[in-house]
Amino acid sequence: MAFDLIPSSFLTFPSFRFPSLWEEEEEEKYLSLPNIPSGLTVSEDDKKVYIEAAVPGVDPDKIEVTFNKGVLWIKAEGEEEEKGKKYYRKASRSFSYRVAVPGNIDEKAEPEAVCKNGIMKVTFAKTPEAKPKKITVKKG
Repeated sequence: MAFDLIPSSFLTFPSFRFPSLWEEEEEEKYLSLPNIPSGLTVSEDDKKVYIEAAVPGVDPDKIEVTFNKGVLWIKAEGEEEEKGKKYYRKASRSFSYRVAVPGNIDEKAEPEAVCKNGIMKVTFAKTPEAKPKKITVKKG
């Protein structure tokens, strides 16, 4: 590599280092922060797989839920506008979640999608687990 040609003493010499925006301690604190929640929860029990997505402030009629080849898409757009008001700035809401559904999903069963209190919950039925069959051995 190119760094093999440069003596290691030059790499650690302070004048050749890029200036740091943070002290090392501050950088470690920043890098060790927990991940920001994505608003998506995936869980399962013996019979079903549950996927919950946060879609606050979006009318359930404006939410599109699609399942294709094991991947669930939840897309939602919302915008509130009252007549008679003049808007100088207006917030709009847009959410898009894409997740591979884990487990053995029963493709024949229709998934259930319910939106309540800003949470879209999609439930998939799982296929029954195949139980091993014991085979008797006969003397031949």
